[in-house]
Amino acid sequence: MTEENKTKKKSHVGMGIVYGFIIGAALGFAVDNFALWAGIGMSLGIVIGAVLDMNQNKDKTS
Repeated sequence: MTEENKTKKKSHVGMGIVYGFIIGAALGFAVDNFALWAGIGMSLGIVIGAVLDMNQNKDKTS
């Protein structure tokens, strides 16, 4: 493994956005309000991804 790969940090925010959108879109189609629920899902995905990133960074510094 090269030095660049060892120091590269992984972010969970992008995957949180994708999964949040998918789940939000599914709920939006179910309740017939796609835009609202897709936005809520993406927002929650960003928050969950950021929390996972904070926990991952905290574990590495300990």
